[in-house]
Amino acid sequence: MDRPVQFYFRGEIRRLSAPPPTRTVLQWLREDLRQTGTKEGCAEGDCGACMVVLGDLQDGRLRLRAINACIRLLPTLDRMALFTVEDLADFAGGALHPVQAALVDCHGSQCGFCTPGFVMSLWVLYETQPQCPTRAQVTDTLSGNLCRCTGYRPIIEAARRAYESPRQPWASAAVVDALRELQRLPALSYASPAGRYTAPRSLEALDAACREEPQARLLSGSTDIGLWITKHLRTFEAIIHVGAVEALREIRSDAAGLVIGAGASLAESFAALCAQEPGWEELARRFASVPIRNAGTLGGNVANGSPIGDGLPGLIALGATVVLRRAGQERELPMEDFYLGYQRNALTPGEYLRCVRVPAPPHGLRQVFATYKVSRRQDQDIAAVCAAFCLRLEADGRIAHARMAFGGMDATARRAAATEAALLGELWCEATLARAQAALAADYRPLTDLRASSAYRQAVAVNLLRRFWLQQDPAAALRLSDLRPVEA
Repeated sequence: MDRPVQFYFRGEIRRLSAPPPTRTVLQWLREDLRQTGTKEGCAEGDCGACMVVLGDLQDGRLRLRAINACIRLLPTLDRMALFTVEDLADFAGGALHPVQAALVDCHGSQCGFCTPGFVMSLWVLYETQPQCPTRAQVTDTLSGNLCRCTGYRPIIEAARRAYESPRQPWASAAVVDALRELQRLPALSYASPAGRYTAPRSLEALDAACREEPQARLLSGSTDIGLWITKHLRTFEAIIHVGAVEALREIRSDAAGLVIGAGASLAESFAALCAQEPGWEELARRFASVPIRNAGTLGGNVANGSPIGDGLPGLIALGATVVLRRAGQERELPMEDFYLGYQRNALTPGEYLRCVRVPAPPHGLRQVFATYKVSRRQDQDIAAVCAAFCLRLEADGRIAHARMAFGGMDATARRAAATEAALLGELWCEATLARAQAALAADYRPLTDLRASSAYRQAVAVNLLRRFWLQQDPAAALRLSDLRPVEA
């Protein structure tokens, strides 16, 4: 039976009967409640002016995550807690919260439009990290917040200044109690004049929902689909939200490797990938932004199949597979075989992505892996080229296994077959590198678009292979920040 969307907000459980499934949290806050502290800027999850915080229970404890309200769909708040910039004064007893006070004291705002978003990102940092953060931790936290006029120095200074104030306790126990009450609700499903919305809780219920409405749009974090709604003005007759399916959020590791459920967040997925293979760390830090990684899923990145899809080259290079499920039956494909063309994949009607499997590094061979992203901005940008390289070396340095993949070079992320062939069986040395670079020049005919020209992409791809070679020397300085003064 239909029931209202229910979530904790401003000290009570809110109940909304049959809201339009594609209405965003930002629209509800600003247009329905007239709560205009949360701003609307880009409407695509890029600028951070709309930042709010979600609370849910993880292992019985309250977890806080900053997300973009402009692309978060309202019914996905079901059984969660929502916090906005207006809440912080209540938490501080009517005064400015230490984060807000520090921004005032450090002159961290000029026009002020972006400031509420910065406040919410910094509030999560303040609440979840007891020790004063480093500059790097602050800048990572603010990767999803854009300021055009103040400059980041006073904002970063304010993030650290807030820790000098006495801690402000707030009634988080009441939030936890409300969330526990919300967990007892039955699964959400309703129909409205604007469309149908279903949020199954189990794989079996998801199977049934997909069987009944095979053309329904599957929704997870909405970091991609949200833009279809806000920018392309698309509508959907039916949405099936997979975020409440516990089995899809599972991440587990065993001797065979890593299994990442399609509903696991990008933040959780990258943490697991980095634990298994440290070569993921640079991409994990630069993939979109913290709020996008909090909301988006690795499964969504794989299933939507962007030609760049920053996570895809690394997964393909490591030999990952996808498990697809339909009506209780599952099949497994190599990830590179999942893509049939530009934004086309092997999913059949009623079938969905169950999980991604990443093999464990082999015993007896040294695995060398790295993935790189080249874009115009350091954070929150789409790559012009995304590359991943995986070699397995014999004791004498001979290449026993070579896989590499590029995104941004073709209609899909795909392997560089000729380059792999040039490497196999050869010693990993500069002469082999030169032959591989020549082969790579023939592996792709990249496109030209607003992000980069074909010639630039080709040159970048070849140069990234050299960077991978140089990275084998631990003393090599590959970034300006790695350089050190030389004594005269």
